[in-house]
Amino acid sequence: MRIVFMGTPEFAVPSLRLLMEQGYDVVAAVSQPDRPKGRKRVLTPPPLKEAALAFGLPVLQPERMRSPEAVAAIAELEPDLIVTAAYGQILPKALLDIPRLGCINVHGSLLPRYRGGAPIQRSIINGEAVTGVTIMYMAEGLDTGDMISKVEVPIADEDTSGTLFEKLSAAGAELLGRTLPALLAGELQAEPQNNELATYAPNLTREDERIDWSKTARGIYNQVRGLSPMAGAFTYLNGEVFKVWSCAKPEGRKGSASSAPGTVIGATSAGIEVQTGDGVLTLLEIQPAGKRVMTVADWLPGARLSDGAVFDGGEA
Repeated sequence: MRIVFMGTPEFAVPSLRLLMEQGYDVVAAVSQPDRPKGRKRVLTPPPLKEAALAFGLPVLQPERMRSPEAVAAIAELEPDLIVTAAYGQILPKALLDIPRLGCINVHGSLLPRYRGGAPIQRSIINGEAVTGVTIMYMAEGLDTGDMISKVEVPIADEDTSGTLFEKLSAAGAELLGRTLPALLAGELQAEPQNNELATYAPNLTREDERIDWSKTARGIYNQVRGLSPMAGAFTYLNGEVFKVWSCAKPEGRKGSASSAPGTVIGATSAGIEVQTGDGVLTLLEIQPAGKRVMTVADWLPGARLSDGAVFDGGEA
């Protein structure tokens, strides 16, 4: 059985590794093009490409998977099955029709909840206690295909999107390993999704990263976790962008009723205490404008941050 594997970020790597280690005939990998990264904008290959090359696989990187040339390149590989994991583009029907066994996707949520490109981040931002992985047949819609198998994964209070990506990528690979033999043997019955239960997880925007201090301490805590270590949540201090990378778990302290949300009510080496809409949130790791990520303890000595300073929404 000839398999083409499609994926881009680190999330996809364990699933590809499992296919290779279990001896499946992966004939090629498909990933997004190399992109500039970092302040120096160095052209950098995606993690899936690096893993595929390490396995000695040919790698295709079409800019647009919907182009006739990209579809033709996949057709020439004559795949029996296409497996995708966080590839990052919607596949056209012309491509979905190529493999005789169809196209399956390893998706980082319990469908039909959290369809879309940012299910892991938004599950944390929304305060979910449980998420998981769904393996499904791919269809023309956005994560609308019939579901083949699922596994649940708890979300710990300390999880960030980074740690949850690792948990779900490992769970997805393990689920793929259990699902494929039964799928190929025709022993699994796919289940249509209930569209009435569908929720969506669109890609994150700049506005999703902005902290609204009038929200609850728990809500902001979840926002910060869901945006770390990728984009980071941000606010403004003295008119400059101020990123927040980690906070202490809220303990229910009410703080000062007379202080407006965003007001600093205490700052020590243990953290910066900020008034929110319903209580106090303590910032632990931060990144002032033009600086590296650091602990509050490292930043405070030269910061001259006084009680009563205010973080605000500023301009996007």
